[in-house]
Amino acid sequence: MQYRTGVGLILLAGLLWSMQGPIITLIDHTGSWALLMWRSIGLLAVLLAYLTLQGGALRQMRGLGAAGVIGALGLVLAYGGAIFAFQSTSVAKTVLLFSASPFFAAILGRIILGQRVRWITWASILLATAGISWMVQDSLTGGSGIGDAAALGSALGFAIFTVALGRGGAMFPTIALGAFFAIIAGCVMALLMGQAIVTTGTDISLALFMGVVTLSGGMILFSMGSRVVPAASATLMSLVEVFLAPVWMWLFFGQGISANTAFGGAIVLTAVILNALSSGMSKTNLTLAGQS
Repeated sequence: MQYRTGVGLILLAGLLWSMQGPIITLIDHTGSWALLMWRSIGLLAVLLAYLTLQGGALRQMRGLGAAGVIGALGLVLAYGGAIFAFQSTSVAKTVLLFSASPFFAAILGRIILGQRVRWITWASILLATAGISWMVQDSLTGGSGIGDAAALGSALGFAIFTVALGRGGAMFPTIALGAFFAIIAGCVMALLMGQAIVTTGTDISLALFMGVVTLSGGMILFSMGSRVVPAASATLMSLVEVFLAPVWMWLFFGQGISANTAFGGAIVLTAVILNALSSGMSKTNLTLAGQS
């Protein structure tokens, strides 16, 4: 797989993930943790079907090494941290703190994978963070310290998952195991918080749709692309989700886009494109391990 193909897959993943916001706004009666559980069930169903066709889901998940298990736990931290953060702190602060993921991925990628982070990638990460800060500057008040910590934990979890894939974690079994862990975590937390697990058919159908289409599609595309794109760049490119989410809300729900959101989003998109183009100049013929 060439580098530019990997970039395209990651950008498509961000596009799919960005559509989850509008879908979530249609869910009225299902709590966040129950939503995590149903969404993860949809994701797991897709991956189990694929792995079964590829020679047995259970066998492949049992064969996961340490990198795969760590990557799966990283996904649980990413999913669970995001849910808790949205419940405990402002959405604006949560989104801003999520942008720490490329920083975490750059550091972990350097330590664990030996990936050098180019100056243009660092500059792009800083530019994207500035763009997100501009987008949410009017809504940064409120929240809690523990909610902020959860958002940072979510960013760290996604970075751990990305680096684990680069370390050799089996792509689809890792995501499947992460989905399985997330189902357990969502169910347990929903019960502890008194949230109904079985709500309306519409809510459950929408949650399953997210798992089957937007979440699973995005995870598969991102995982494939991250095998040829360095961890820091991959997590940076996925921030295109931040730029696109308000666009869908405007298109489908008529929610206005403020000048700050538009300008900040343009900065984020510029950072993503700048890094992708500059990396493409020096990485045009990368291949997946085991492929030619």
